[in-house]
Amino acid sequence: MLTVAKGAVAAVMFFLELGVLLALGYWGFTREVNILMKILLGLGTPAVFATLWGLFMAGGKAPHQLHGIARAVFEVVWFGAGAAALAASGLVTAGVVFAIVYVVDGVLRLLTDQV
Repeated sequence: MLTVAKGAVAAVMFFLELGVLLALGYWGFTREVNILMKILLGLGTPAVFATLWGLFMAGGKAPHQLHGIARAVFEVVWFGAGAAALAASGLVTAGVVFAIVYVVDGVLRLLTDQV
């Protein structure tokens, strides 16, 4: 049973990671700017965030893997940016739900030793 729970918690975390990229892309494409800037923000912001994730967080394969408090701060900023992007796009409820799911998943990761 614990194996199933750990798998579910890890799956939710993975989908939250993807959700941040989607939220940032949505935010970029919904800005009130010209089409070129929308494309730049809609594609560029998720690309920058994905690069940062790959450099610092990518499951043991990151060249500059963060640990401890630095990892926790990075995660809070990363997932907070996803929630904020949703809220800034007018999807305030979705942003709040996103943040709540992240916090619950974080607590479950701590309880199942997946940090």
